[in-house]
Parts: sequence; C-alpha cells; structure tokens
Amino acid sequence: MASPLPPNTANYALAALRIITALLFIAHGTQKLFGYPAPPPSGLPPVLSLFWIGAILEAVGGLLILVGFYSRAVGFVLAGEMAVAYFMFHAPRSFFPLLNGGDAAVLFCFVFLYISVVGPGAFAINRR
Repeated sequence: MASPLPPNTANYALAALRIITALLFIAHGTQKLFGYPAPPPSGLPPVLSLFWIGAILEAVGGLLILVGFYSRAVGFVLAGEMAVAYFMFHAPRSFFPLLNGGDAAVLFCFVFLYISVVGPGAFAINRR
C-alpha cells in the first residue's frame, strides 16, 4: 500500500523531532549552568561536580544535536547520560517514572537512542 505522504516526509519528521528535542534539552543545560530561564530549585551546581558535567553535556550535546553535527555519536552519549541520570537520581525515589520525576529522562534517553540509530534526518550539518 502506498503512503499518501511524499516519500521524504519521514526525513523531515525526524529532523523536527531532533530539533525540538534538542531545544528542550539545551534548556535543561542552561538552567543548571546559567540559571536561565530559571535557576534550578537546588541552586547552580558547583563547577566540576556531577551535575555541572551533566549540564555541560546537556548544553553542548543539545547544541550539536540541534545542528545535526555528529548526531549519532552525540545521541549515543546523551542517551547514556540520561540512563545514568534516571538510575542514579530518579529510580531510587520510586519504581514509577511518573512518581519519581524521571519521565523526561526516560523520554530523552530513548529519543537520543533512536537518533543514534537512524541518524539526524533533514537539515543536519553532516548531511551536506
């Protein structure tokens, strides 16, 4: 059965997923690094702490995902970061992601894992 959509639609949908996910992820990094758009409830993390390193990964990795530069490798690293974040900080609170506040970490983990497998989609720097 033929799809009613143009053949390249999936490529553009993947790019939209990549770009929107990256923008949301960058906001998590800038919140921890610069207190923007709002400071985290626990305050800004000390330089070189685990939270600070995570914030660097979120801001820089999110920017690389946004522009589509080495998206497969960066996606793999960020998926790992989110898995670690979930199991270290969220899972001990409760088994259920909705109750432990880890639902975003789980979703980010699997979106980045998906990008690491299928690539960045349209509008990526590495596709030129």
